[in-house]
Amino acid sequence: MASPKATQPDFVTYVTTGVQNGDPTIIGVLVAIAVVFLTIVFLAIRSRGGNKRQGVLLMGICDSGKTLMFSRLAYKTFKQSFTSVKINSGSVTVPEKNKSVTVTDIPGHERLRNQMMDEYKGLARGIIFVVDSGTVQKEIKEVAEYLYTILTDRTISQNAPPVLIACNKQDLTLCKGASVIKNMLEKEMNTLRVTRSAALQGIDNTANNNTYLGKRNKDFEFADLKPLRVEFAECSARGKSEASDGDLKAVLEWMTRIV
Repeated sequence: MASPKATQPDFVTYVTTGVQNGDPTIIGVLVAIAVVFLTIVFLAIRSRGGNKRQGVLLMGICDSGKTLMFSRLAYKTFKQSFTSVKINSGSVTVPEKNKSVTVTDIPGHERLRNQMMDEYKGLARGIIFVVDSGTVQKEIKEVAEYLYTILTDRTISQNAPPVLIACNKQDLTLCKGASVIKNMLEKEMNTLRVTRSAALQGIDNTANNNTYLGKRNKDFEFADLKPLRVEFAECSARGKSEASDGDLKAVLEWMTRIV
């Protein structure tokens, strides 16, 4: 009695012969298998790269309240605000998902922030840009310039991490609301876009690390930055007093959505 192996056709020989003879069925099946395999490899590589971007960056100009917000998020404590010149990193447990994410406070000092951003931007799963709602009107130019630098950065533009504009210090009596701050920023960013685009004329753009923000021939709007998603929220890292827990509910809800 013949062995089953002896009666079975040699599959490899069958496929090889089919390819040599140009059999469309065999070739079609092989192409389909190759496409599936390459897709799996691509998704695996992409997933591995995405896993590296697990951090949330706290950014903003000096005295915006970033360091206090970091202290509230990471340690649930009140820390007197001061101008930080070093990186602060800590783990924050995200509500409802039982996950932790690393939050990194980037110094807001003008001489340090761009250098620090270059070091950490590739790890950003999300960016919280903190604005002092009480002083934003007089600081709008510096705030908009820093935000413009962040949003036009090539790495950030390509990775498109979600961005939250955290309108901090809502406990102050004369603070601006999120909708007002959004309108102020859009107006200032529109002016910046015009002046910076003009400054780049005649310069080799490859030497600059930025991209055009929004839609051409249209006033700047955050809604036009797709796939980059920018949201606004009102919050208060300080709260009504040092003894309070602050009001970072909107910030934590945003973090829950992005992890």
